[in-house]
Amino acid sequence: REASALQERLRAARQADEIPDVLLLLDHPPVYTLGRRSAATDLPMGEAWYVGQGIDVVRTNRGGRLTYHGPGQLVGYAIMRTDDVLAFVRTMERAVIAALADEGLQARARTEEGPDYTGVWVGERKIASIGVHVARGVTTHGFAVNVENDLQPFEWVVPCGIESCRMTSLTRELGAEQDLDAFATTVRDRFGEIYEREP
Repeated sequence: REASALQERLRAARQADEIPDVLLLLDHPPVYTLGRRSAATDLPMGEAWYVGQGIDVVRTNRGGRLTYHGPGQLVGYAIMRTDDVLAFVRTMERAVIAALADEGLQARARTEEGPDYTGVWVGERKIASIGVHVARGVTTHGFAVNVENDLQPFEWVVPCGIESCRMTSLTRELGAEQDLDAFATTVRDRFGEIYEREP
């Protein structure tokens, strides 16, 4: 909720041209966020059960469906001007793919399979989720890359509205603990290059 309020303040400043484009990089305490297309079936055990597990549930105005955020997952919130949302999202996928390649992991987008498959995948496993919101030409929300976070909370829900979706992380794929801060720096650099911004 604090991050959402911060994004709204920054978006208003960006819409007024008081600040340049901004990328926030952070991780969250355990929380399920529901996008505009989320359904009750995305939380099959009922909201109270998840809260009882120590995981908050927050509704957001971003696109997409339900996802999980937690410590060790890199979340990027992009407050940027755009006039082409689809191109903006596809560019974000490319930036994440490039950052993962720097870590030695081959990943891909699945754009040809439809909007449910937005994000970044390693084989058939999803490693990064993407969901944005645009108001008056400025975006909020963005991406979440599983770096060294607990993947169990994904098993308790229908991530991204895809029944068969299996989530993975850098730690799981590379078989070794990862450094969240170092990966954040890599993402910052690749994001800057691909969007042609100076970090």
